[in-house]
Amino acid sequence: MSERKIIHIDMDAFYASVEQRDNPELRGKPLAVGHAEERGVVAAASYEARRYGVRSAMSSQKAKRLCPQLIFVHGRMDVYKEVSRRIHEIFHTYTDIIEPLSLDEAFLDVTENKTDIPLAVDIAKEIKKQIREELGLIASAGVSYNKFLAKVASDYRKPDGLCTIHPDQALEFISRLPIESFWGVGPVTARRMHSIGIHSGRELQTCTLEMLTRQFGKAGQLYYDFARGIDLRPVEAVRIRKSVGCEHTLEKDISIPSSAIIELYHVTTELVERLKRNDFAGNTLTLKIKFHDFSQITRSITRPHELHTLDKILPLAKQLLKEVDYSNHPIRLIGLSVSNPKEEREGTVEKERWEQLSFEFSDRE
Repeated sequence: MSERKIIHIDMDAFYASVEQRDNPELRGKPLAVGHAEERGVVAAASYEARRYGVRSAMSSQKAKRLCPQLIFVHGRMDVYKEVSRRIHEIFHTYTDIIEPLSLDEAFLDVTENKTDIPLAVDIAKEIKKQIREELGLIASAGVSYNKFLAKVASDYRKPDGLCTIHPDQALEFISRLPIESFWGVGPVTARRMHSIGIHSGRELQTCTLEMLTRQFGKAGQLYYDFARGIDLRPVEAVRIRKSVGCEHTLEKDISIPSSAIIELYHVTTELVERLKRNDFAGNTLTLKIKFHDFSQITRSITRPHELHTLDKILPLAKQLLKEVDYSNHPIRLIGLSVSNPKEEREGTVEKERWEQLSFEFSDRE
């Protein structure tokens, strides 16, 4: 087993906790960050709201049905980014090998750390303490010898959790995990696994590599390794931006082509602005459509030239939309993203300042 020391830090109900911290009247009450109107979506929910089943990405109307006393507040992304910056300052007290996953989540490699603290769990305790004392917020931490197990550990005792998975405990710990806790296993994959009798880590551990790759393609190797506590991915302090995208939840479901084209134009113009702002270009365009029943599909197209201007992107977006039948299946959301940048295609790495592609709070999303 590797002797790496990896910590995964995950802020508990980050956006909602910042709002409760800054407004004492909201503390202890079910809170959602987002918009309460008919087409609104919950961006984050406090733990008080989660007890009623309210979750992020849930429609606001469903959230209010589950919790009639739910309080909605509009998000303040500038505040969340500043708090995230201060959290990272705390991380840098201990190590510079930090891989951010979002504003509120990151991996830290503390195998060799600035404070010469021998035990990673003691570093995790110090980080949690600093975040609480300096920022008034709660974080959960997972400690292990690889990223997969550190991530699982941070989720294990939320909120305010601290869990360490030692190498000699890993296989038994993994065997008890529900299959939904494995990295890369979303609802669709979980249903497929259930259909072939895989409900837990123990059952996954009995599967051969050949069987898993036959069922799940390249991801089969990942599941096979994770079931055995193997994850050789390093904590990457330098990250290449792999895509830029945006999406609009529509004010009303649409099934008329002319209306869909107008909405597609609005999404495309916003995408072009984001590409320019982030100095990004790629040669793959992906269209995401979410229908009225919340089912969704994606369609992609790749071109030899880079995509970053309206005249190059809009015709391709229209071409992809023509492949979608929505005449009897109204559209709720339209999204577009550009991916496959030159640096990734050529296998090169350019040092860039990591920048979170954050949730944009607007009247349309």
